[in-house]
Amino acid sequence: MSELPRGATVRKDAGLYGYERALRRHGIEPIAGVDEAGRGACAGPLVAGAAILPAGKAGIVPGLADSKLLTEKARERCYDQIVRRALAWSVVVVSHEECDRLGMHVANVEALRRAVALLDLSPAYVLTDGFPVDGLGVPGLAVWKGDRVAACISAASVLAKVTRDRIMHDLDAQWPAYDFKTHKGYITDVHAAALTEHGPSPVHRMRFVNVRRAAGLEPLPDEPVDPVAS
Repeated sequence: MSELPRGATVRKDAGLYGYERALRRHGIEPIAGVDEAGRGACAGPLVAGAAILPAGKAGIVPGLADSKLLTEKARERCYDQIVRRALAWSVVVVSHEECDRLGMHVANVEALRRAVALLDLSPAYVLTDGFPVDGLGVPGLAVWKGDRVAACISAASVLAKVTRDRIMHDLDAQWPAYDFKTHKGYITDVHAAALTEHGPSPVHRMRFVNVRRAAGLEPLPDEPVDPVAS
């Protein structure tokens, strides 16, 4: 399903909980949100989270928003509230090796499916961030900028982001030369410089062209390609 059930509407000013309220008015619940963190990073795992928040005041998470818009401390506070309030929640970690084996899009979809499947409470409907995910076994809706407009997706994004950031802090302790604790595996100037100096670490994703260049497996942008070799 790529649209809300017939007759269900969400006003632009409905707020973060508008999608859940619209679905519940039609007798549809539980409602799960699912999102990922780390899809665009070139090091570390991909992490997906899923969450089912209760109706009413019990499901209102103080300060909840898209995880990317929150400070680290605010995300941690929201994480604790989500875990405490959620009817069900789950987190799935997909290793960098599996990301390389499957490719990022396939790994991303698979992670979202696994996160929903691991929920202790089976949802009747699933909201996803940005694009539809098939194979969930229940109806769902892809919500544009869902982590900013749907509470259960925002909650899932916080679960995924906090979990992944904690993992990247641990990886930084093992490979401090790359400063994973700061950039979390995304390509920044500091990260690019470390890749150039040290080459890829064991937790870099080799499908990314910048990592392959640092490993000497791809020519640099200004290097001519040998027509005979190619």
